[in-house]
Amino acid sequence: MRNVLDIEFYDMNGEPQTLRGLGDATTENWLVVNVASACGLTRHYSGLQDVSTKDGVTVVGFPCNQFAGQEPGTHEEICQFTSDKFGVTFPLMAKVEVNGANQAELFHVLTEVTGADGHEGPIRWNFEKFVIDSNGNITRYAPQTLAEDIL
Repeated sequence: MRNVLDIEFYDMNGEPQTLRGLGDATTENWLVVNVASACGLTRHYSGLQDVSTKDGVTVVGFPCNQFAGQEPGTHEEICQFTSDKFGVTFPLMAKVEVNGANQAELFHVLTEVTGADGHEGPIRWNFEKFVIDSNGNITRYAPQTLAEDIL
């Protein structure tokens, strides 16, 4: 089986990316999060931004509009909002589906992992978090878990 760090997806410019490619030589952990701009948990962007500045951590956000239509914006609107409101500098990828028939391959692999809280299966809501280490080991966290409590 291929390492989760090498699964391709698209950035907001339509260019193929991988988690490994978004990291650098010092990256030990990737924090992957499905994000939304109009959610009660949108405030989590602040903690994600703080964690993204830590040595050895690469945060990657995947906008998703599957939960109550809480990410309806265009790529430009999403980037502008997150930059203006939360000072986000970590990479945001192209909008994806994290559940269902059109589920992105990355999230297909991520949702096979049982969460730290025992949850199995589909993404429950916006801001579900996954930590992937440099060996491709995945740890899953509930949407309400703060990024700063993980890394």
